Amino acid sequence: MAGVRVIHWNGKDIPEELRELSAGTYMVESVETAPALTTEDDQGLADALASLRAGKGRTVDQVRETSDSILRR
Repeated sequence: MAGVRVIHWNGKDIPEELRELSAGTYMVESVETAPALTTEDDQGLADALASLRAGKGRTVDQVRETSDSILRR
């Protein structure tokens, strides 16, 4: 799965977050601090969580079905 992961490393031991990754090629970049969420980002996440808690979420199968139907067009 592609994406960004934040990993804290003590400089010696292999972090658990790296052990969980599937085999492949990865690019690692050191950063002083992770970028902060904007107020808009934070509100979007809060809205999404509220929607899920209200039962308005979709299952993985539903999302895949919709994605597959769009990609077939």
